[in-house]
Amino acid sequence: MSARFLSTEQARAFYDRLGRRQDWQRFYEGPAIRELIAHSDFNTAHRVFELGCGTGSFAATLLDTHLPQGASYTGVDISATMTALTRQRLSGFGARAQVSQSDGSLRFDVEDESFDRFVANYVLDLLPPQDIVEALEDAHRLLRAGGRLCLISLTHGETRASRLAIKAWTGLHNLRPSLVGGCRPVELTNFLKEDQWRVDFHKTVIALTIPSEVVVASKRD
Repeated sequence: MSARFLSTEQARAFYDRLGRRQDWQRFYEGPAIRELIAHSDFNTAHRVFELGCGTGSFAATLLDTHLPQGASYTGVDISATMTALTRQRLSGFGARAQVSQSDGSLRFDVEDESFDRFVANYVLDLLPPQDIVEALEDAHRLLRAGGRLCLISLTHGETRASRLAIKAWTGLHNLRPSLVGGCRPVELTNFLKEDQWRVDFHKTVIALTIPSEVVVASKRD
């Protein structure tokens, strides 16, 4: 069966309905996010861009604990509910945090080479392959030389239990993508062009049988 994907409108409607309940996914996302933070050197980043800000939980963690004083964050999301939740959660950071709702375009309205980090946590695994390529092309454009691409996605299992979990997940996705929020397992490194990216860190993290791929890559000059 060929892969099916949520349209932009379907994804927006799903995540508008999901709202704060997205934070419940931390039961399997949390360990992978901690690995990403540990290997992304956010303490040296001055401008961070996040595709798919969700409820703003990750952004708040960065601004509160990991980014240098005065560093700024820019986040986009297709969901009005998610952008509103993120703005509310980040309100205490003032002008350091800018959040906007996207129309679904993967060409971002920011200047070339204007960010130190590009983050996409559990976002690319919603997109068709051609859209993943487009998102990564624009990530390359907006990052400064040596800037880092910081990614997490659902991926294929490496243990018997995780392979069974992903088989069940994929079955649900093939039946109806909205049953799993549009996400399906991907292999992020397959999309990283060697002339554009140098992979600095790559690991599969399995939490409660759910495997996540963590990738940190530097932009090549």
